[in-house]
Amino acid sequence: MKRILDLLISLILIILLVFIFLLVSLIVRVKMGSPILFKQKRIGLDGIPFELYKFRTMNNRRDDSGNLLSDKQRLTSTGLFLRRYSLDEIPQLLNVIKGEMSIVGPRPLLLEYLPLYNDEQILRNLVRPGITGWAQINGRNAISWEEKFKLDVWYVNNQTLFLDFKILFITFFKVIKREGIHQDSHATMEKFKGTRGVM
Repeated sequence: MKRILDLLISLILIILLVFIFLLVSLIVRVKMGSPILFKQKRIGLDGIPFELYKFRTMNNRRDDSGNLLSDKQRLTSTGLFLRRYSLDEIPQLLNVIKGEMSIVGPRPLLLEYLPLYNDEQILRNLVRPGITGWAQINGRNAISWEEKFKLDVWYVNNQTLFLDFKILFITFFKVIKREGIHQDSHATMEKFKGTRGVM
C-alpha cells in the first residue's frame, strides 16, 4: 500500500510542480551552468546504494592545490534560496518513481557512513529512505546525529500510514517556516563520525 501511495503522490506532485521544476532548472543553468542536477551515491533499502538526485546548489570552486573549498564557501546565493524552501529536493521524486526512495522515511545518507553505524542505527536501512521523515520534522539539520538516528529508528519501529500523513502535513509547514535547515556555523549538516556503543 505504501508503495502505491508513493507512486500516486509522486506523480501528482510531478504534474503540479512541473513548471517549478523547469523554472529552477533554467535558473540553475543560468546561474551555475551545467550540470543542473547533483547526483550522489547514497545508502538505500537494505544498505544497497543508489544515485540520489538534487538540484545543484554549490559551485566547484577549488583552492590553489586543486582541493574543493568548504561547503560554506561553495554554496551559492541561488543554492541557499533553493535550500531554504527545499526546492533542491524536488528531483528526488524521480528516485521515488524508480523505487529507490519513499516520500516518507529516514533521509538517505552517504555511503561512507555505513560502516560507522552501530547495531541500532543500522535499523534505519530496513525501510526505503525518504524525501522527508520523522527526524526532518523534529529538527532536521539543527539536531545532533545521535538525536537524528534515534528519531529514524523510532520511525522504523512505529511506521504507519497515519504517521506518514502526519509527517507530510507537518513537513508542509516546516518548509514554509524554513525551520532546521542548517546547524549553527555550518552550511550543511556536519559529517557523521560514528557513535560508540549502542544508543
